[in-house]
Amino acid sequence: MSFNKSFLSVPVKNLAVKLNAKGEQFVVKGHPWVFSNSIVKINDDAKTGDLAIIFSKNKNKVIGLGLYDGNSPIRIKMIHNAETKVIIDAKFFHDKITLAFQKRAELLSTNTNSYRLIFGENDGFPGLIADVYASVLVVKLYSEIWLPYLESILNSLKQVSHAESIVMRLSRGLQNSTNHNLIDGEVIYGTLHSPVVEFVEHSVKFSANVIKGHKTGYFLDHRANRKRVGELSTGKSVLDVFSYAGGFSVHALANQATDVTSLDISKQALDMARQNGKLNDYSGVHKTISGDAFEVMESLIRKGITYEVVVIDPPSFAKQQSEVELAKKKYAQLAALGEKLTAKKGILVLASCSSRVLAQSFFDLNARVLNMQSRLFEIELKTTHDIDHPIAFQEGAYLKCGYYRFLE
Repeated sequence: MSFNKSFLSVPVKNLAVKLNAKGEQFVVKGHPWVFSNSIVKINDDAKTGDLAIIFSKNKNKVIGLGLYDGNSPIRIKMIHNAETKVIIDAKFFHDKITLAFQKRAELLSTNTNSYRLIFGENDGFPGLIADVYASVLVVKLYSEIWLPYLESILNSLKQVSHAESIVMRLSRGLQNSTNHNLIDGEVIYGTLHSPVVEFVEHSVKFSANVIKGHKTGYFLDHRANRKRVGELSTGKSVLDVFSYAGGFSVHALANQATDVTSLDISKQALDMARQNGKLNDYSGVHKTISGDAFEVMESLIRKGITYEVVVIDPPSFAKQQSEVELAKKKYAQLAALGEKLTAKKGILVLASCSSRVLAQSFFDLNARVLNMQSRLFEIELKTTHDIDHPIAFQEGAYLKCGYYRFLE
């Protein structure tokens, strides 16, 4: 396999590491993060990408292996939490990628050709995401720890996914780094005839801009919820709040909803939603509203407009712990607005992707807000990530979605 560019050779060495009791406990339990304040002893000349060999404090045996990251408070990102002996080489990473692919087998047996092949820490690749859109593989790097190993990992990703082209996406930190020769949005293998790639999700057609789109171009994690909302929307009116590229809207249209309204602050996102809708056959009416979601929802309520299916899937409101309380207030506000916009015997779907707002807290908050309203409702379903977003540790779980059906 020949890439469209040559990769810089980054030399690495082994580091001997000892942790304090708390850090050691985290590693033994399989947690993928070691913070700088947990490190008691490490080589003075440690560099990003070096292999950190973590020894137990008392028995001097190896309890795990990680990659050293000098640019992050998460100083060591674990790639092997076990006492079993392994060699960190191309085969080690290839085996991990093969295992990740096997975990997605059930999804790939459906009419779906878009999926997350590597979900960072949860698949043993902290700071690395790999998404597949039809024949295009999009790899996003969030950490320089992968630079020394990148070429062999890309070879394996290509081999396992059978991708015909590979696009490299970089986090803002990596875009500003001078330690590599990568460019955000660069096609590093094969050719790409258009930045917009069409793909299929449970028989519904979509497209993603893999060069300039947010993250890798699309949000794959809500796939199962989009399918479910589509099935609930047949013959119904639907409001999709924070619609972005129209994931829920397009599934509703494809399932013959009578009318669908996509609401988002970004006109560019709404253009994508309209285009995605047109990739499919539908008979309903697709409307779009550009504006602040809270303000538009209040305006619709004042006009007395309701919908039989209302989906509210906002971006993360809590990027850091200090924002959690404000995030909860916003979720409560959205639940209250959503209830008023949901027609008699309609269904309200409330989602959150804020990892710092735990699932139980989110579901409790929704139930409390809806119980304060005068209408009876039942909780029909609570869901989390789709199958290609496996959860290996608590902080890896961020997505939660509740379905609330009104009985009057």
